[in-house]
Amino acid sequence: MERTRTPVVSGWFTGTEAGDGFRLLGTRCSACASVFFPREDAYCRNPHCPGGGELAEVPLSPRGRVWSYTDGRYRPPAPYVSDPDAPWEPYTLVAVELEAERMVVLGQAAPGVTPADLAVGMEVEVVEGVLDEDAGAARTTWWFRPVEGAR
Repeated sequence: MERTRTPVVSGWFTGTEAGDGFRLLGTRCSACASVFFPREDAYCRNPHCPGGGELAEVPLSPRGRVWSYTDGRYRPPAPYVSDPDAPWEPYTLVAVELEAERMVVLGQAAPGVTPADLAVGMEVEVVEGVLDEDAGAARTTWWFRPVEGAR
């Protein structure tokens, strides 16, 4: 039986079906061209926007460069799900400047990627990850992983 794949946050990414490219989704203001992630559906958050622009959903760059990174040695808050009785393992957080948008997005590194594997300026790509799963469902999120050959 295949698990149902459900995004942890609806509308923040797409491409979880086989054959689609995984992408974060943002919104772009038609008046000032500002791009937002997490998405903004009510109004432009740019204080210098002339106003009146419509916000349209846009897929964000699939690659970017490491802006900063660190390891997390604590259990993160919800929506992260973890068994409080299981031993805790550190994870790696990555701040990535997306190529086209020139904006920084925070995310967790793919499993097995440690701070020792990263360097500021290294090229990384956004990929689908599974935050947690049970017998019937997998809750998906995004991860960053180094592009092969990047160092």
